[in-house]
Amino acid sequence: MITPIAIIQLGLSPAAAFALAAASVTLLTASLHIIYNLYLHPLRHYPGPRSWAATQIPYLRAWLSGRAMFVIADLHTRYGEVVRVAPNRLSYNSPQAWHDIRGHRKSGQGENGKDADFYRTSQHNLLGADRATHARMRRLLAHGFSAKAMLAQQPLIASYVDLFIARLCDIVRENEGKGPTEVNLVAWFNYVTFDVIGDLAFGAPFESLARGREHPWVAAVFNSVEEFGRVLAVRWYAPLLLPVLKAVAGLGVPIQQQADFVGGQIDKRLGLEGRRPDFIDSLLHAKREDGEAGLTREEIVQNMRLVVLAGSETTATVLSGAVFFLARHKEVQRKLAREVRERFKREDEIDMLSVQGLTYMLAVLDETMRMFPPVPASMPRTCQPGGDMICGQPVPGGTGLDIWPWALNYSTGNFAVPDEFIPERWVEDGRDPKFDNDRREALQPFSVGPRNCIGKNLAYVEMRLILARLVWNFDLSLADEDNWKNWITDSRCFNLWLKEPLPVQLTPASHAPIKG
Repeated sequence: MITPIAIIQLGLSPAAAFALAAASVTLLTASLHIIYNLYLHPLRHYPGPRSWAATQIPYLRAWLSGRAMFVIADLHTRYGEVVRVAPNRLSYNSPQAWHDIRGHRKSGQGENGKDADFYRTSQHNLLGADRATHARMRRLLAHGFSAKAMLAQQPLIASYVDLFIARLCDIVRENEGKGPTEVNLVAWFNYVTFDVIGDLAFGAPFESLARGREHPWVAAVFNSVEEFGRVLAVRWYAPLLLPVLKAVAGLGVPIQQQADFVGGQIDKRLGLEGRRPDFIDSLLHAKREDGEAGLTREEIVQNMRLVVLAGSETTATVLSGAVFFLARHKEVQRKLAREVRERFKREDEIDMLSVQGLTYMLAVLDETMRMFPPVPASMPRTCQPGGDMICGQPVPGGTGLDIWPWALNYSTGNFAVPDEFIPERWVEDGRDPKFDNDRREALQPFSVGPRNCIGKNLAYVEMRLILARLVWNFDLSLADEDNWKNWITDSRCFNLWLKEPLPVQLTPASHAPIKG
């Protein structure tokens, strides 16, 4: 290190001398931090690459690349079920970690809370609220996701699935005699899921199905996915820089504009008279506990914004993945088509209740969510202040806690032949003995514990209903399999997947003449 006397002897100007001294102090401080992280930090005994233990930089680079889930999975392959992925962060790919980190706690026991920096702007919704606020919000919002509410919502949901199938039939009919009909189902799955959730959350659809294109707000959401990843990274590791980057580079401005749009939609919905089967109606008429406050306008806006994103894009992702795998695995597709087409003699028999009897379809969806998890990245937690026992080892309070679903789902310690799409691993009857040791509890696409996904049942119903109608009407194949065989691994993810288009050839099933 250059000493003050040495700086004076160099004859530098005061400004240059100050800059040199500051650089010297910064270098010394960074060096001391690295030494501490490597040799004195409480996590020093956990396995992992030393460069990741020394500084935040490798973890941050992986996050910003959009390919962190692949990198973290590789680290677990090399270092085991628990890996130190940053100076103060551990990643787990043991099924037990789900319950130790996120599971239900007895009254009076602390929880491993959401990472405060990561969820800094989410305190007004289920994602980032503190324990008491989350419990209040969830009690009130749960009415809109109950079995009773879903039955009331069935005609609304079915109307959009009807329109989805009708639009695909229109495309096939218009292309008749011109060769195979290719449809980008990634886009059309987004259209139907956003229309459904938009109507349930805002009282009006985005009209993507009717117009055959994305609503500008939905397009803005997808266009800002990568920017959202950058905002999270800055907020996570350098929160003081965020206002500067907003002012200079406009970072985060599109995200704020999206929030403003949701606020306007909620105000319109709150102004509607009468009752209708949607989330806002259930919320407004929810029975409260004595003295319990309802949701504020800001809480309604933030939660509906979360519901729209979480209840549409993730469902569309699973459906896109299912079609990708079905198109590449013809025997699986034939088996699923046989289940659907033999169960239902007429298409109008396919509804919210009847699809629950499709056991092989459930296996296909579960295997899809294993190989193409709708949220493959970690939703980080922080170890409670007094520390905790996680996977049999004591973890100091304040430690960052990661569970990367992609890493769990592709671990040979959790699943036999994890790189192969085999829905039969989820079927109890006649299961191949090689899958007997699969740790099926590793698959938790909707998370676990008191903060698990409130829309799990709705998501399963929607996925089953849409996929059953699609398979009942069409045979599926990839337009150019060689070009699209790496469709998943070529994708990037910033909490939400940045999916490439998926051109799928739709061939009308022999028993289902094209409507029109």
